[in-house]
Amino acid sequence: MRYLATYDLMETMRNTNQWLGATAKAIGEAPAFSAFPNPLFQMLSAWGEVTERSFARMVAKPDWGIYSVVGEDGRDHVVSIETLVERPFGNLIHFKVQGRKEKARRVFLVAPMSGHYATLLRSTVASLLPDAEVYITDWHNARDIPVSEGKFDIEDYTLYLVDFMRELGPDINVVAVCQPAPLTLAATAYLAELDPEAQPNTLTLIGGPIDPDAAPTDVTDFGNRVTMGQLEELVIQRVGFKYEGVGRTVYPGLMQLNSFMTMNAETHTKAFTDQIWAVARGEAGDHDKHNKFYDEYLAVMDMTAEFYLSTVERIFKDLEIAKNEFIVDGHKVDIGKITDVAVKTVEGSKDDISAPGQCYAALALCTGLPEEKKAHHLEEGAGHYGIFAGRSWRDNIRPLVLNFMDQNAGRHAEQAAKKRSRKAAAKGEKPQLKAV
Repeated sequence: MRYLATYDLMETMRNTNQWLGATAKAIGEAPAFSAFPNPLFQMLSAWGEVTERSFARMVAKPDWGIYSVVGEDGRDHVVSIETLVERPFGNLIHFKVQGRKEKARRVFLVAPMSGHYATLLRSTVASLLPDAEVYITDWHNARDIPVSEGKFDIEDYTLYLVDFMRELGPDINVVAVCQPAPLTLAATAYLAELDPEAQPNTLTLIGGPIDPDAAPTDVTDFGNRVTMGQLEELVIQRVGFKYEGVGRTVYPGLMQLNSFMTMNAETHTKAFTDQIWAVARGEAGDHDKHNKFYDEYLAVMDMTAEFYLSTVERIFKDLEIAKNEFIVDGHKVDIGKITDVAVKTVEGSKDDISAPGQCYAALALCTGLPEEKKAHHLEEGAGHYGIFAGRSWRDNIRPLVLNFMDQNAGRHAEQAAKKRSRKAAAKGEKPQLKAV
């Protein structure tokens, strides 16, 4: 599979389906047929509209779409996105609320690199903005990164998180969602041992596979069933000539999307069938529930081959995090070194991606952390998406997470103030004497 032509062939198939949808829509809406009303043309146009939109979204990075937030003064404040750290494979960005006094509560969201863009956490960001300064990892699509930038595996990912935490300071509250949970735990332990003044204030892990064997799912079963050689031959491809990353070996987002869709094929088939009928009846909108969800769900990105393969091998097969045997840049990380970071785990009782027990395993690994600094929440009836972006997050989990941060606030404030003062002095700015 690792040939440029196979990647280009896959993109050609996607592009062809997009073109077929556009063509069907144009034919169905042709003015010449308006004199002879026929449900067939309405259905053809509706099918074409849904098909064109769906396949077009697969190669477009969604916008954040967060334009303003209501402040305590009751006014709308414009939200701008500023890049704090720029790296080849991902940036650290800040959602800056213009004209609002900086919030004392600071949250660093670690977005998954699992086939979707960081915008998958758009609603999570929007829900936190009124009450906190929000920062997030904005991972780049591997197809757009030149081969000259080198490799990017789970050790590189972990070191990116280490650098981002150092940049943000020790009063930051880290929230890792799904895939990055084990690597964020490792990054925190790395800092706790080698740079304790940079370790975060709190760490919240949401639905992540800390110990995949704690509660088997279809995802873990697949990882155990397929050998690394089979996996490499089946899913790894080289980026074709259309993109800047030509020649880079990747796990294509389109293949990941196919896996997502087949896991719940019946549900997705019904959703698209219902949408076609809704469009034909004139009841669908550009930003209706279906389009709002699938515009994000269908927007996929490629992952570097080494990141995908090392995740499967080291996190799911060898259980390096679960066994506390993870090595980063030659250094064996000891999760037991975490002694001054409050840790909370969150799980959904109906999570079929990271089943209950997988994330909770993190607390047992934190052997050096007092019990009063550990917390766990199991959200009854919640699935994977709901625990970080759905109703369960909005109504129950978000308030609990914010309260957890507040309960442990202030412990690193003095360290943070000193660090920011040193940074300001190095830049020739007026030192800050108080923590924000």
